[in-house]
This record gives sequence, C-alpha cells and structure tokens, in this order.
Amino acid sequence: MIHVRHLTKHYADLKRGKIVALGGVSFDAMPGQVYGLLGPNGAGKTTVLRILSTILRPSGGTASINGYEVLTQASHVRHQIGFVSTNTAVYDRMTAWEMVEYFGRLYGLEGETLRARMEEIFDRLQMNEIRDMLGAKMSTGMKQKVSIARAIVHDPPVLIFDEATSGLDVLVARALLKSIAELRDQGKCVIFSTHIMREVEKLCDRIAIMHRGHVLAEGTLGELCETHAQPDLEELFFHLIQDHDYRHAIVPAG
Repeated sequence: MIHVRHLTKHYADLKRGKIVALGGVSFDAMPGQVYGLLGPNGAGKTTVLRILSTILRPSGGTASINGYEVLTQASHVRHQIGFVSTNTAVYDRMTAWEMVEYFGRLYGLEGETLRARMEEIFDRLQMNEIRDMLGAKMSTGMKQKVSIARAIVHDPPVLIFDEATSGLDVLVARALLKSIAELRDQGKCVIFSTHIMREVEKLCDRIAIMHRGHVLAEGTLGELCETHAQPDLEELFFHLIQDHDYRHAIVPAG
C-alpha cells in the first residue's frame, strides 16, 4: 500500500550549509494496519508525511501510495489519501455540513452519491448535532471531527495523521484514537505520527522509531523490545536515541 525507499530531504542554509532533514528513510505500511512514526520533535516525521502527501518534493529516494508514485503521479496520490493534523483549518463561516460537502465536491463527488456518503460519515462520527454549527462556534473536539470527516469523505484507502492529538484534551484525544482504530478495522492503511509513547503502545501495529532524520529501528513493539533487549517502549526509545547520538558523537542537550 505505502512503500518508501531511501527517502532523503536536504535544505540549503547560508550559515550552516546543507541541512539533512531525512537521511534515507525506508518502510512499508499495509492495509488494515496502523503504522506509527515515533520520534521527538525534529525527528523528520512531518517531513516524511508531507512528502507522502505531495506537499514537499524529496531530494532523493522513492515513495508510492497504492501503486502511484508520489513524484510523478501526484494528482493520483492525492485521491488515495486523507490528511489530518492539529493544524488542519476549519473555516469559521461554514457549517460542518458545508465544509465536508465542499471537500467532497473537490474530490469529484456529486448529488446523491455525495449526500449518502456524508450521511454515513456524520452518523458514524456522531456529528449530526453539529451539522449546522459554524466553525467559529465549534470546540476543539468538534473541529477535529470535521477534519476527520473531510479527510475520509472520498473514502481514501490511506489516512495520514500528523501529530493529530497534540494539544487536545484527554477525552478528545481518546475519541480520536478510537476513530483511527475503527478506520484500521475497516481495512484502511493508517500512518500515525506522534511523540507520545502511550499512543503508540495503544494503537500501532508496527512502529518506526525516528531520530534526526533516520529510522533507528522498525517492527512490532514485541519484536523491537526483544531484539534490543529492552523491557518496554520507553526504555527502548531512549536506548536507541542515546546509542545513535553516542555513535555519531552528538552530545545530547541537557
């Protein structure tokens, strides 16, 4: 479903020279699976997801989604994905229904087909009570529901969640994680980026631990803990990061 091979991204900086945001990332994510990208801020998670979403062009490597190449078939890729983050805008002067309908039309849905799809989504996400509410009057949780609804209105096979629980209260975050699990159970391929270990333990089928633009380890939680002889995800996470920084002569901030 998603195949990433040796993905790199470099930026030019007049003072520091070439900055490496991604240094050769590879992984595969499959249908019916939540694939977690776990790492601290600056690890490169968002860069990977922006490349997969065709927002950024990679400096090297390849990535494909459902058979379409991100670089050469960007328009096809956009129809295969839905993207949700905490920065997804909700328009103040549009109702929940109007916003989801607008995005449905952008994806080519019309008439009764679009209406039936929206009725299904509003029922599933329990959004009927905010159907006619303006974005300006919505709570954070309501806005996040609208963001999910417009991301799935065209029924894409791949959903991308970029730090989607950041800044949410506990109840809203819990509801979002439940929605993601339901999407996985429907056979969707879900990429879930976070720096919160508990979310990974609760939700993700496979994990890529990222740091400074590199994947340090990849696999199921059980496989990773066994391979690296660590008792839990937290110990595994810090062991891998400290080992990477030591081997590359990087002194951790502190």
